[in-house]
Amino acid sequence: MVYYTGDIHGETTKILNFISRFQLTADDVIVILGDAGLNYYGNDSVDNRVKYLLNDQGVTILSIHGNHERRPESLPCYHERVWSGGAVYIEDTFPNLLFAKDGEIFNLEGQQSIVIGGAYSVDKYYRLQCGLRWFADEQPSLLIKEHVESMLNSVGWKIDTVLSHTCPAKYIPMEALMSCVDQSTIDHSTESWLDAIEERLSYKHWLCGHWHIDKRIDKMHFLMDGFETLSGCS
Repeated sequence: MVYYTGDIHGETTKILNFISRFQLTADDVIVILGDAGLNYYGNDSVDNRVKYLLNDQGVTILSIHGNHERRPESLPCYHERVWSGGAVYIEDTFPNLLFAKDGEIFNLEGQQSIVIGGAYSVDKYYRLQCGLRWFADEQPSLLIKEHVESMLNSVGWKIDTVLSHTCPAKYIPMEALMSCVDQSTIDHSTESWLDAIEERLSYKHWLCGHWHIDKRIDKMHFLMDGFETLSGCS
């Protein structure tokens, strides 16, 4: 089975409890919809401690790029390989922890799923002021956007599932916005681009994280604490 869930920010309790409760095996996959936080510090002892713990569970974990982690392609320990029909980044030390390349289409339980990671960090300036890590390439670049659109062209703009970190602008959950943040300062360019994609695309399901909320509206599924399967999304 393939299970989908939202951000964990380097905190493993939710994942470990789920694996234990449902007795997941090496045949199962957990997809984290961005902000897994496994590469926040840059392959130092803090990151590796979490990676060893998750990798040793034996379950395959596929992470989408979020906005609170380094892009794995920027780290020398990662290399590309093909997994379930699409390109992923992998470390030899942690073979069960995969990071999806943006724009790739994966065959997950017979469903064609395109991955679109990245988002803007509303806590950008707080992190910079406090000496915390912030990554300038957190949002999809022009090259990534071109790759995503090229892949959608190749399938005639018809896909089973979109797996993204953030959501199209029209679906931004207003109830999840932080009242302490001046929303006029937020860069929603990624959400606006996803809006244009959503309007053109024929799809069955769209799953995302980022907003720290569990919610369904139309075909859009926001995940944070919960887990879903595609069979449960119909």
